[in-house]
Amino acid sequence: QVFTFNRVEIKVQPSVKVKNGAPMSIICHADIIKNTDFQLKHNFTFFKDGKLVFMTISDKKYAQYEIPVAKSSDTGDYECTVKVDGKLGFSNITYVWVAGMTKPILTADKKEVLEGEIVKLRCELPEEVPPLVFFFRKIKTNSVPKEKRILEQNQNFSEMEYYVEAEDNILQFDCFGKRQVRSGWDSSQHSNKTLVTVKESFIKPTLITRPSNNITEGDRIEFECSTVVAQMRDIEIIFQKNRTILNSVRDKKFLKYTTVATQEDSGEYLCKVEQGAVSKTTKLNVFVSELFPKPTLFASMTKLDESKDLILNCSINGLRRANFSILRKSSSGDILLKKSKILAIKVNVNDTGSYICKAEVKGIVKESKPVRISVYAPVSKPTLSVVSGSPEVVLGKPLQLICHSVMGTPPITFTFYKGGEMRKNVTNDTYAMFLDEDIGLNDNGGYKCDARNNHSSGAKTSNILNVTVIVPIRGASLGSVPYGEVEVGSDTAFLCSVKEGSWPIDFKFFKKTDHEVLLHEVREYSDRAIWHKKTMKRKDTGTYYCMASNRASVDVRSRPITISVILAAWQKGVIAAFVLTAMAGAGAVALWWFLHKKKK
Repeated sequence: QVFTFNRVEIKVQPSVKVKNGAPMSIICHADIIKNTDFQLKHNFTFFKDGKLVFMTISDKKYAQYEIPVAKSSDTGDYECTVKVDGKLGFSNITYVWVAGMTKPILTADKKEVLEGEIVKLRCELPEEVPPLVFFFRKIKTNSVPKEKRILEQNQNFSEMEYYVEAEDNILQFDCFGKRQVRSGWDSSQHSNKTLVTVKESFIKPTLITRPSNNITEGDRIEFECSTVVAQMRDIEIIFQKNRTILNSVRDKKFLKYTTVATQEDSGEYLCKVEQGAVSKTTKLNVFVSELFPKPTLFASMTKLDESKDLILNCSINGLRRANFSILRKSSSGDILLKKSKILAIKVNVNDTGSYICKAEVKGIVKESKPVRISVYAPVSKPTLSVVSGSPEVVLGKPLQLICHSVMGTPPITFTFYKGGEMRKNVTNDTYAMFLDEDIGLNDNGGYKCDARNNHSSGAKTSNILNVTVIVPIRGASLGSVPYGEVEVGSDTAFLCSVKEGSWPIDFKFFKKTDHEVLLHEVREYSDRAIWHKKTMKRKDTGTYYCMASNRASVDVRSRPITISVILAAWQKGVIAAFVLTAMAGAGAVALWWFLHKKKK
């Protein structure tokens, strides 16, 4: 008896996609080839997602795993194995999708609640296997349902708490579930709707005013905010205008707020009642008519000289009777000058500042716009000087001047002039700077400055400032007489000259050795200097140069010259005579020696 597995198949009836609640059969079929007709025992084993779910033994070539009511948890990968006389056959893997989920069951712990209380909901998906996603919905009439989502990894139910908000009269809740499948998401039906009745913790507050209309500045106005409370516990009433809280009470059913009406009290008022998480609000618009307009402060002058008369007058358009006062503004508080509508004073510089007036009618005080008063002291005669201190400037270098006025109320306008031509205007407190970057040879004077402020005396002018322009040294050269060769004992004149440069000029004469040796220096109000060196000696042979400088502080060096000190003509004759005498004596001795030897 010989047999072999041809193949093992797994099939699903009615199909691989089954509706939730419908019957489903998983069929495993073994196709076996035999050499003769004989009976075999087949051990069938069914697996879902790798886990054993059913086993059976049969003489037949197939076996069925029956699922009478398919659930979404039956979705998965199915396969089977067949064992016959020690031989094993394996089927392919088939994915089965049970579409749809069981209908969830929703329960609430309360059927009737107060505003601000909590409703606890429980949504359960019976016969479903986690992980599951639960969706809770809060449904109000004529509004979009509010939805909350919870993922449950280990259980087939979920719980959710909802705060009952103000004006939640009748609430409905439902839920539904989702699970992830291979093709996407599978959703359940919506659960039954659970109805929750809401009772008010307190009614919406009532906000009234006394008087209710025709409110004028100076009237006493009373606000009253009230409510009806179910439970007098942690109740709070808050009364506010815009973002400012005016009054508040706790554990009371009403609140009162009284004030003397001003025009600034016009606007929207708000009464808010809070208890826990519940808040209800009532708004009321109030209009306060103007009793009288703001006063206006008039000044006889806003800019005036010190010791002049200033008159301040406070008035109200169309109103004669009021309590007036005139004040001066200060950072530490307004300073009362006079309780009157008119103030007359003789001013000094310290009276500069901002002034206001106030008017009072029926307890209502209004303030005018500030008026700026400026009192000016005259400027003193300015002084003009060079910033560096010395009234000199090097040709081509910038010149910085400062104009300073010791006295005078700022701001002061300074005007600079050069050669009678205006160059610059600067406004500052006590001084101003001027930079002249265009200095020429002829700019030796003509600078002045004016200073003026708002005083009626006008401008004051400084003295004229004369500035000396220093021309730097250029083109130094050195010469000598005689030039080149000088006899010992004779005199030599060295001449150092420059092509240009402002006087006085400092001339220095040097001999160049291993180090610089200063031989002579002199200051001359000239473009040249002569140095007479007497009695030249042989050691005076060498290289000479000169250096010239002036107040421009730039040293200019000449080219070097070479001087050779030689013997004089008479010194050469003496030496020649001495040499000839010596030579004659030597010749005579030699002749005597020759004659004497011959005689012998």
